[in-house]
Amino acid sequence: MNNLRGIDLNLLVVLHALLDERHVSRTALRLNMSQPAVSHALTRLRALFADPLFLRAGGGLQLTARARELQPLLAEVIRLSGTLVGQDSFDPAKAERVFRLGMSDYGALVVLPALMRRLRTEAPGVALHVNQFGRADTIDRVANGVLDLALGVFPGAPGNLTFLPLFREEFICLADGDRIPQELTMASYLAAAHVSVSMQGEPDGEVEQALRAMGKTRQIALVLPHFAPALAMLPGSDLILTVARRTAAVAAPANTLKTFAPPFPIPAFDYGLLMRSTAQRDPALGWLIRAIHQTVASGPDGPSLPPCPTAP
Repeated sequence: MNNLRGIDLNLLVVLHALLDERHVSRTALRLNMSQPAVSHALTRLRALFADPLFLRAGGGLQLTARARELQPLLAEVIRLSGTLVGQDSFDPAKAERVFRLGMSDYGALVVLPALMRRLRTEAPGVALHVNQFGRADTIDRVANGVLDLALGVFPGAPGNLTFLPLFREEFICLADGDRIPQELTMASYLAAAHVSVSMQGEPDGEVEQALRAMGKTRQIALVLPHFAPALAMLPGSDLILTVARRTAAVAAPANTLKTFAPPFPIPAFDYGLLMRSTAQRDPALGWLIRAIHQTVASGPDGPSLPPCPTAP
């Protein structure tokens, strides 16, 4: 107890935020502090724990072994402290918080519009900063706390992360109905020119994998890293775009576009939320997870959604 009297317990709040944010500027924004104040607190924390705690890596901070040991213990201390003083809650109407999300433009097209409408009504002080990375980089950034959450397809997520499915997605083909025959057969599909969406610049997704399993290949005329410009390529052209079904809703304004069932089987996939296993211990982050889940559940595929888990 005498040792505790000599410690500024506010330092633990700063450390908790630094462990989550891995960035001095973002920690300052989250805690409504100046960057010099956060840097000064970090200097005191290093002296308190006799450890550097963070090492500079890229544009952020990397945890030392000691910091990794402290992270789950400190998260529990902060959670219990909030319960003790009756602050273990999150009021979205009054909150000012920035959440960092990872998603492709598919998620930005299909999930984000309805989510933002909800946030502007229920939590006008909440902001979302969205970035897109490759799948492996996204998983790493969620695990390291650089991203609060990610939306996408993450088969075989590591054990320290949790994947919450939001909906089951399947593939369709989109094309200009005036340029493509009424029926899309395997022969006409393989003979046509195609648009492929790939962040890496090389087509090697689910469609290519399904074709390779049959010993087939298609003719790729254009590879793009985003879905929106790929959709814009279709009107007035003979190109075919094979994409997740919900993309068709985004393409609806282009009334010349027609949807076709793929003439070969492409496995469906689960689209969902990737988070750290401890994410919902943060009341604010738990609220956002539930808001995303409820937003998707209120759509046409809502009845098939599993219940959103709550924090232990």
